[in-house]
Amino acid sequence: MKQYICLDIGGTYLKYGILTSGGRFLVKGKVPTHAEQGGAAVLAQAKGIVVEYREKKSLDGICISTTGMVDPESGTIVYASDAVPDYAGISLKAEMEAAFGIPCEVENDVNCAGLAESISGAGKDSRINVCLTVGTGIGGCLLVDKKVFHGFSNSACEIGYLRLTQGEFQREASARALCARVSKKKQEKKSIGERWDGVRIFQAAREGDRICTEEIDRLIDILALGIANICYVVNPETVILGGGIMEQKSYVRPRLEKALMQYLIPQVWKNTKICMAEYKNDAGMIGAFYHFRAMQKKRK
Repeated sequence: MKQYICLDIGGTYLKYGILTSGGRFLVKGKVPTHAEQGGAAVLAQAKGIVVEYREKKSLDGICISTTGMVDPESGTIVYASDAVPDYAGISLKAEMEAAFGIPCEVENDVNCAGLAESISGAGKDSRINVCLTVGTGIGGCLLVDKKVFHGFSNSACEIGYLRLTQGEFQREASARALCARVSKKKQEKKSIGERWDGVRIFQAAREGDRICTEEIDRLIDILALGIANICYVVNPETVILGGGIMEQKSYVRPRLEKALMQYLIPQVWKNTKICMAEYKNDAGMIGAFYHFRAMQKKRK
C-alpha cells in the first residue's frame, strides 16, 4: 500500500502525518512553526520532517496544506500575511520535488479543510458547501460538487478580509480579537498580568463573568452577520464551521443560530444547514491528501 507524508503548515503549528492510500494515519504529530523566522525557515523545517520520515518509510508523495494564498497548479505561495514573513513567492512544490524526487502538491489550508469535510466529513452529502475556520484569523472556502472554487486569481472566499461596518471580519470575529478585547477590559479593571485565552474566556462566561459573556456575544453577532452576507451571495446548502472557537460548540451553536435567524430571511435560513466540522486538527492533512490525489490524476 502506498504511503504519503502530509504537512499542514500553520502560523502556530506544523502538523504532520503519514497517510496510507486508503486514508489511514500511521503516524501523526506536530511541532511549533518557526513562522517568525520567515518563509525560508518554514520551508527548511518542512523539508526536515520529510527527511526524517523518508529514512523510516517509503514515501510516494508529499501532500501540503499551508497558510497563505496558493496557486495550486504551480504549488507557489502567491500571498501571505506578515504572520510568515517572506513566504510569498516560495514554490513549495518545486522545492520539495527537487529535494526528494517524488511528487508534491500544495493547497491553501482552509481549502484543504473544506475538501476533507466535503468529501468525507460534515458536508459529504451536500453539493454546495461553504467552510469557515474561526481561529487566530478567519478563513473560508467554497466547494461545489466537492471541488474548491478558486476564483480568477486563486483568492475566492478570502472572507477574513470582508469589510463590515464594525471593521474587517477577522479583526472583529476571530479568537485573537476576542482574547484581545477581553484582556484589555480586564486590565482596565486592574487584572493586569492575567492571561486570557479562549478556553479561559468561555469557562468564565459559563460561570457568569459579565465581560467574557458580553465579548462572546459581540463576537457571535458579528460572526453571524458575516456568515449571513456570505449566504446571500453564495446560497450554500451547508455551512461548515471549524477552528478553535467552534470547539465550544455547546455554547456557541445555539447563540449563533439565534443570531443567524435574525440576519437571514426565512427562505434562506430554512434551506441552509449549519454543521460543525468533523475532522478538527486532522482536516488540513486529510484535505491535502485529497488534493494531491486529484491533482496527480489531472496531471496524468
